[in-house]
Amino acid sequence: MTFTLETPKQSNHSSGSSGSSSSGSSSGSGSSYAVSAPSTKNGDVTVSPKNASKGDRVTVTVTPDKGYELDSLTVKDASGNKLKLTDKGNGKYTFTMPDSKVTVTAEFAEIKAAATFADVPADTYYAKAVEWAVKKGITGGTGNGKFSPDATCTRAQAVTFLWRAAGSPAPKGTAKVPGDVLPGSYCYDAVAWALENSITGGIGGGLFGSGNNCTRGQIVAFLWRDMAE
Repeated sequence: MTFTLETPKQSNHSSGSSGSSSSGSSSGSGSSYAVSAPSTKNGDVTVSPKNASKGDRVTVTVTPDKGYELDSLTVKDASGNKLKLTDKGNGKYTFTMPDSKVTVTAEFAEIKAAATFADVPADTYYAKAVEWAVKKGITGGTGNGKFSPDATCTRAQAVTFLWRAAGSPAPKGTAKVPGDVLPGSYCYDAVAWALENSITGGIGGGLFGSGNNCTRGQIVAFLWRDMAE
């Protein structure tokens, strides 16, 4: 789905003053750019105002069809540069109009039902958190249709959750991974990433402590180093 803001065609009439330096300007401060919003599959997008000048705030309203959600929304100027979008909530986004045509591209994706676990009641305080983590690919449970909400979390699991939440970035290979983290294990790349980003330094003695319980103090320290420092 693509929306294009085009500059109105300039008049062929010349200015009455042959010496005017502004008569040939194609994008004066009062120039207005038309906004078109063609229909798209699996959702609807409207733009307001339908005519905007440089510096104006344009609002994009996104309404997915039932069973779909917004997957991506991108605004680019005539040179292909991305414009900053501000999420105003409730499906509304704004951007500042440049002095060139603008292309708004949106994609909608089908909402996939999150995995349900027999040991996660729908009314428990962490049900929504588990659903979010599964949809984001942060966890898939512990197997056999269970999440094991009361089980203890290991250091390897905690770092892997953080790594997946960050998008599972490939490690740069600059960190020396402790010997108790085996290559090919589910947490190897996560531990390497955490070491490279100073989220953890291991437990000393050349060990990471993969199977050790992750204390509340340790997990808060991991979060702080990853998100707040």
